[in-house]
This record gives sequence, structure tokens and C-alpha cells, in this order.
Amino acid sequence: MEAIDALLSRKSSAMLDIPAPSPDEIQILLQAATRAPDHCRLRPWKFLIIENDARKALGDVMVEALRIRDPKASDAMLEKTRGKPLRAPLIIVVIAKVEEHPKVPNVEQVLSAGAAAQNIMIAAHALGYAGIWRSGAPCFDEHVREALGATGNDQIVGFLYLGTASKKPILPNEPIDEYLEFWTGKDRN
Repeated sequence: MEAIDALLSRKSSAMLDIPAPSPDEIQILLQAATRAPDHCRLRPWKFLIIENDARKALGDVMVEALRIRDPKASDAMLEKTRGKPLRAPLIIVVIAKVEEHPKVPNVEQVLSAGAAAQNIMIAAHALGYAGIWRSGAPCFDEHVREALGATGNDQIVGFLYLGTASKKPILPNEPIDEYLEFWTGKDRN
């Protein structure tokens, strides 16, 4: 698939099934990730591959975190949380490895990891797979962060759920004019 076609035809898909990207294809996804903009070549990212039974272990970690955040969480909510990592055959967790740097502010490092995540999503689509980038409370939960090895200023950028779309997503036809403005500089005070 051509790059522009991949960019213009990708859409998140929450209904994912097997097959997922193969080990060789995962290497391609990660190579694409490392082509993200990266000021001072800090490589401010870490990628965790979660598949097979490790998805169940992640569900257990998410349940433990929910119990800590909300000791009154219902059994139904705990089971729903436990099942979240099973919604796709492959999850890639993207962690921004943030370090203090005189030229690269923390936000740039997080954005770089976010760009790496986006590259993974586009590359997966170009290889014929589908996915959805999920965040939410687990990204910011200290228990989840610790279990996944995010320390200090590290931030979980997202959980990239990848697989094969159960049904083809419908692409919206959004007019870009709603988001576009030409700045001329003439209206400055």
C-alpha cells in the first residue's frame, strides 16, 4: 500500500480478531516506529509486545489497579476490566521514556513516542491489519505503570490493540475546511 493511501484510508477498528501481525511483521512495525521525529536522537520510547497468555496477565494487572482506585468496584466492572486486553490478539504498549534534557522538553519526548505509536498504527494498516489506540485510566495508573516498567517521568502513551478487523470500518468523509485556517500575520497587534 502506498503511504498516502495508508494515511487516507486508516481508521480505528475496535472489533479485532486473528490473525495478528507475525513476529517478522512486528519487527517492521517497530522499525516504522523508530522513524518518528526524535529531537537529539533520544529514542524516548519503549515498546512492550503483549500477546497470548500475557494478555490475561495484563487483565489481572488492570483489575488490581481498578481495585486500588475503586475498592467498591462491582464484580461486573472487574470482569469487564479483566477482559479488555483480550479484545485483540496483539497489544503493543508504547511508553515514553522521558528524561530531563536541556534541549528537548518532556512534552517533545512524549509527542515523539506518540508519533512512534502513530507510525505503528499506519504501518499495521499498510500491512493489512487493523487496530485501535486505547488509553484511559490504565495509562495513568501508578500500579499499571509499575507493572509495565514505566518509572520516574515515563508515561504510557497508549495501548495499541492490533489484529484483523472483524468488519470493515466505515471511513467518514470529513471536510478539512472545518479545521483549516490560513494565518497571514497581518492581524497582529
